[in-house]
Amino acid sequence: MAVRYLSLKELLISSMASAKDATLKEPHKTNAESTQSKPDLLYGINDNPPWYLSILLAFQHYLTMIGAIVSIPFILTPALCMSDEDPNRGLIISTMVFITGIVTYFQATWGVRLPIVQGGTISFLVPTLAILSLPQWKCPPASELSAMNENERQELWQIRMRELSGAIAASAMVQVILGYTGLVGKILRFVTPLTIVPTVSLVGLTLFEHAAKTASKQWGIAVGTTAMLTLFSQIMSNVSIPMPVYRKGQGIEFRPFLLFRLFPVLLTIIIMWGLCGILTATNVFGEGHPSRTDVRLKVLTSAKWFYIPYPGQFGSPSFTLSGSLGMLAGVLACTVESLSYYPTVSQMAGAQPPPLHAINRGIGTEGLGTVLAGLWGAGNGTNTFGENVGAIGVTKIGSRRVIQWAAFIMVLQGVIGKFGAIFILIPDSVVGGIFCVMFGMIIAFGLSTLQYIDLRSSRNLYILGLSIFFPMVSCKWIQEHPGAIDTGNRTLDSTLTVLLGTTILVGGVLGCLLDNIIPGSPAERGLIEWANQMPLSSDYVNDGRSTDYDFPYGMNALKRWKWTHYVPFLPTYKLQTDNQ
Repeated sequence: MAVRYLSLKELLISSMASAKDATLKEPHKTNAESTQSKPDLLYGINDNPPWYLSILLAFQHYLTMIGAIVSIPFILTPALCMSDEDPNRGLIISTMVFITGIVTYFQATWGVRLPIVQGGTISFLVPTLAILSLPQWKCPPASELSAMNENERQELWQIRMRELSGAIAASAMVQVILGYTGLVGKILRFVTPLTIVPTVSLVGLTLFEHAAKTASKQWGIAVGTTAMLTLFSQIMSNVSIPMPVYRKGQGIEFRPFLLFRLFPVLLTIIIMWGLCGILTATNVFGEGHPSRTDVRLKVLTSAKWFYIPYPGQFGSPSFTLSGSLGMLAGVLACTVESLSYYPTVSQMAGAQPPPLHAINRGIGTEGLGTVLAGLWGAGNGTNTFGENVGAIGVTKIGSRRVIQWAAFIMVLQGVIGKFGAIFILIPDSVVGGIFCVMFGMIIAFGLSTLQYIDLRSSRNLYILGLSIFFPMVSCKWIQEHPGAIDTGNRTLDSTLTVLLGTTILVGGVLGCLLDNIIPGSPAERGLIEWANQMPLSSDYVNDGRSTDYDFPYGMNALKRWKWTHYVPFLPTYKLQTDNQ
């Protein structure tokens, strides 16, 4: 049996050759489509890999998504007053993954039609924590909690989940309106780089206390987790591992596989989780130690094998003005973040630049996904996963079909209750180490927008410093003194407390206001470079040929109807001229 190594170039060529026979029956790509694909892409946006290869690639996207979404309940559930051993913690993860699969499918098929994954996001945690810091939602003292029976403890966290569900669903309707009416392009012309920086950066800065609290459960494990994640994702990112693959007629071939670049978070969690398991088995971590792997074993044993999440599973959502307005901060932050990803993903997938109708549709669909997440009781919204965007750049596979298969896997996993419960067993100290990197990357992502502005300008430095530091001071004080605002109207008091206690909202509004009223040239403010990055004016009228953003069905009818020109989220066409 022959054994030989393949170079990366040979890998790309042989992979495409092996899939050639299986893809002969796929629809023929037009010249316009084929010329859009980059030469180094294994599969472009409209390419359909063989089903078996699609499933393997889809599972890879699923694993990347799980590494990002699993950390959210570790901050959300304590704020809901849930106990560590409550089996419903696993149910919340399963619901998040289930909704992620549904929204991802509709986004890739009928929404923006780019190969992106839509799922839970850290951005919603900031307004969530601000809402739950109100006096009526703060958790009772430990003595009261211990005196409650099981039904009382369940109602305690479910009434808070119903408040979040209503707030998320109601605020997301703003995103739906912004997208499907085309208003997103008009409003976001006022959202400049000096608005983006404080809005996104304050997400990570605000959550640092939660990272510290979680990591402090065992600093040795937390620091080791951070160090290992740094090793895998940065130092060993270009190290390829020979993977044996059997091919008929050629025997076993060893192909290079960038394991550390693709799955740094999952590898880190598995290794450090295993280390905690060894320390648990040898009783280095004594009974009740928060880093023991069996401290929440009841969650796994009590979880159902199969459970289909459904709307209102924790009760009918409750809608309040304070909650709905407060959650708008997360919605707007996610809108801006997704807009920045669309042109990047289109380039990675070898697609045409996204036209305005596709962008409008993408934002509107993201809003609908967040509405569903609220109604289903996920306790979070949806946003474009940056981790999966990075996976496209690494694997050179931008196929829309792969993402659709990934969505199917997510929905399937979402109904297997035991699977979601497994991730709750991850020790807090491991999650704390992941937080240190994850929140730091969110801060860095926000600060990266500074590349567009002139950092030598004292005007810009003043706006930047004030819009980041002032919210951290004022919002912290508001949250610690919830009764400070007393207008005599309880609803108004709660609304102002949530709004003024949400750092990303205060920082974003302050940055936007100052940048638009303090005099400065377009070049100084970064508007010229930012306009090239944000494709809000890149609407075009197609000449009748198919594009990467056409719907899978019904395009012939749309081409005949002239009124589609007035619908912001529908493709627009013009009659062919004589020279076409």
